[in-house]
Amino acid sequence: MTSEGIVFAQRPLVAVVVSLLAAGAIVLSRDRPNLREFWTILAAVVKFAVIASMLPHVVDGGVFESRPLELVPGWSLHLRTDAFGMVFALLASSLWILTSFYSIGYMRSGDYEHQTGYFASFAVCVSSAVGIAFAANLATFFVFYEILTIATYPLVVHRRTPEAIAGGRKYLAYTLLAGQALLVAVIWIASLAPGASFQPGGFLVGTASPTVLTALFVLCVAGVGVKAAILPLHGWLPAAMVAPTPVSALLHAVAVVKAGTFGCLRIIGFVFGVDLLKELGVDVVLAWVAATTIVVGSIRALGEDHLKRRLAYSTISQLSYIVLGAALGSLHALFGAIFHIAAHGFMKITLFFCAGSIYTKTHKEYIRDLAGLGRRMPVTFGAFTLGALGLAGMPLFAGFLSKWNLALGALEALHPVYVFVLVLSGLLNFAYFFPIVYTAFFRGESPGITFAEATPLIWIPLAITAVMSIVLGIAPDTGLHFYELAWRAAESLVASSPATPVMLAGGEP
Repeated sequence: MTSEGIVFAQRPLVAVVVSLLAAGAIVLSRDRPNLREFWTILAAVVKFAVIASMLPHVVDGGVFESRPLELVPGWSLHLRTDAFGMVFALLASSLWILTSFYSIGYMRSGDYEHQTGYFASFAVCVSSAVGIAFAANLATFFVFYEILTIATYPLVVHRRTPEAIAGGRKYLAYTLLAGQALLVAVIWIASLAPGASFQPGGFLVGTASPTVLTALFVLCVAGVGVKAAILPLHGWLPAAMVAPTPVSALLHAVAVVKAGTFGCLRIIGFVFGVDLLKELGVDVVLAWVAATTIVVGSIRALGEDHLKRRLAYSTISQLSYIVLGAALGSLHALFGAIFHIAAHGFMKITLFFCAGSIYTKTHKEYIRDLAGLGRRMPVTFGAFTLGALGLAGMPLFAGFLSKWNLALGALEALHPVYVFVLVLSGLLNFAYFFPIVYTAFFRGESPGITFAEATPLIWIPLAITAVMSIVLGIAPDTGLHFYELAWRAAESLVASSPATPVMLAGGEP
């Protein structure tokens, strides 16, 4: 270990590779379903254990780092576990365990075909998500970012219906074009700062003219903004709801859209730096784009009767809280944005798990058809209610903690108008979530109601994530230290900026 707390070890690489190995084992076990599912669960547990083993050192301010593997001069695959990356890696790996059990229950309940490809693709997706989290430079980030794009496509088209194929093509069209924009930016940045790694406060200051840096920022935002579903780059996300519900949960909570918002924060905080964005004047533009996405996404959700599509537009809105916090650039705004990655993950996966539970038992997909189901499926709809309360920003839930800090950050940044945006969004959240709850519990015939929850492999994971939505609101540092990691990451971004003193209002967690 060096004096800076860097441990050179292979644990970051092991955390990435373990699920890639599992994908191969899953393919080889295609004729043995129980063995295939065993590899899925084993890889999920091992991946989480490896990542969790690095947590104490990272919480103490250290990092684990793998030796760079140089591909070509100036381009190397390089993994590092900083506090920011650990938030995403812990989220993805912990939720993968629950999603693995849920997926087994979901796939068994419907006798779905192509299950070997499903579980193998899922493993590759989570592997690439952890690679994105631990990427130490733009080249590594780009490689895993594009692997995630390709690995997700078979999941989106899993049902092989015309609608699924169309949704998959739209997904690829958006994400591959965005990938090309990001590739141009990565090559261009490499020419300006050869071999540069991510560092708090960025590394592009003084490397080029304001015009060039602005063009680079636009390319980067276009590259990651598609997966982050920023308007008008969001069209693929509702179309991708044709996928099986566990895939929708993956898209919204574990990997894909989180990779986009994580990429926004990584590029803003660790490539450009918040001060450079202010000097270029692009921070204000990005903040208004995020605010518009928050409001418009919520309004579009109001008009959707299809449950998963309503949840999709809710995700579009909620993701831009993270982008808004990154654009504001103050301590509490950055903390709220980083913490919301974890908070939104647990809350939104709860809602998609509930949608899948409803579908496996009733094959109902439209909100108008849910009347009375709350009394038949109390665990499912109770969990849905908790997840909805959290996303609406109710106190004692994880969503309140992240949104409260975003509001504080808006005041710190002297942009109080965004507090109004956050309040309006919370009201719209109530407006589109609670008709679902009311319809399920208070409409329909009550006589003769029988309890009919889905299989325990489905309802137990959604109950756990619902409870975690409360735990992260009341005791946010419990277990995985999401709060402390998010605070440490935000503080490093502000402290690294010589023009911006560290603001300690509220103190250390």
